[in-house]
Amino acid sequence: MERTDAVIALAALAQDSRLDTYRLLVAAGPEGMPAGEVAAALGLPPNTLSFHFDRLRQAGLVTVRRAGRSMIYAARFDTMNALLGFLTDNCCGGKPEKCLPSGAPGKRKPQGGKRREKADA
Repeated sequence: MERTDAVIALAALAQDSRLDTYRLLVAAGPEGMPAGEVAAALGLPPNTLSFHFDRLRQAGLVTVRRAGRSMIYAARFDTMNALLGFLTDNCCGGKPEKCLPSGAPGKRKPQGGKRREKADA
C-alpha cells in the first residue's frame, strides 16, 4: 500500500460513525450487510449512512453490490490487510512482534522504571 492510500484509509476511519460502520462490516464477514441493517444497528439515518459509505468506498475500504432492492456493503479485507501491513512495516520497523497489543502472547511485559529513593531530610 502506498503512503497516500494509507492516509486516505486512516482519514476515512478517523470518524466515529465510519469506524463503527467499518467494524460492523468486518464482523459481518465477506457476505456483508444490507445498508438498512447497518443503519438500524447503528441508529443512523439512511442519508447520513450513505455519506459515510461513500467515504469508505472512496478509501477502498468497502464494496457495494445490489441484491434485488437492497444495497449490500462489505468490508474489503484486502485493503484492511494492506493497511495493517503498511503500518507494521512502517511503524514497527518490519518486526510485527514489536507491535503486538499489550497482554498478547509473546509480548514482553514492560520493565518497571527505577525506584526513586526517598531523599534524606
